[in-house]
Amino acid sequence: MLEFINVSAHYGKIQALHEVSLSVRKGEIVTLIGANGAGKTTLLSTLCGEPRATTGEIRYLGENITALPTAQIMRKDIALVPEGRRVFGRMTVEENLAMGGFFASKTQYQTRIAQVYELFPRLQERRHQRAGTMSGGEQQMLAIGRALMSNPQLLLLDEPSLGLAPIIIMQIFDTIRELRDAGMTIFLVEQNANQALKLADRGYVLENGRVVLEDTGQALLANEAVRSAYLGG
Repeated sequence: MLEFINVSAHYGKIQALHEVSLSVRKGEIVTLIGANGAGKTTLLSTLCGEPRATTGEIRYLGENITALPTAQIMRKDIALVPEGRRVFGRMTVEENLAMGGFFASKTQYQTRIAQVYELFPRLQERRHQRAGTMSGGEQQMLAIGRALMSNPQLLLLDEPSLGLAPIIIMQIFDTIRELRDAGMTIFLVEQNANQALKLADRGYVLENGRVVLEDTGQALLANEAVRSAYLGG
């Protein structure tokens, strides 16, 4: 479904990605792990068109999307939940969700918002509450819900567990599993390697802008080098 083929990217003269190759197949959860500064968020940003890949190709459903404008890329049934959530704090829960479903018909909107509320009952309870007054976990639920309102085929998640309490992290990861079981394809960028690899069908390890390991999630969990570097031994 998604392929990076020898992709490099730069910020000015600084090379952030070095000939990265990876793939995400339909119906999978694929996890990208790595330390802070490894280039994980840059890789997602390059997929979305900013910065541009300087070499290589990014292909989605067989189409080369490397040079497409960001808006055009995101209209191809791809949704991004960015690091830090970035909900509209002065808007209510329901208004935030409406932004995600902006291009939906009325019937599609009603169906999708019902699905989001079923997935996150707390959002329905607080649908008239301003997003900025909600907890970090609730805002993360809202950010995921807003992305789902566009009915994506491919969901991109950038550090969804960042700054959240352990019990909320478990709820978020359970939801990600539910989405995969319902047929959604998920590319998960995550520093919480233990939880992410337990969830993943396959995973990649990124170091200094380079893919240094790839395997199934379970195999990476058992890998001594991964355990030492990312799982506390």
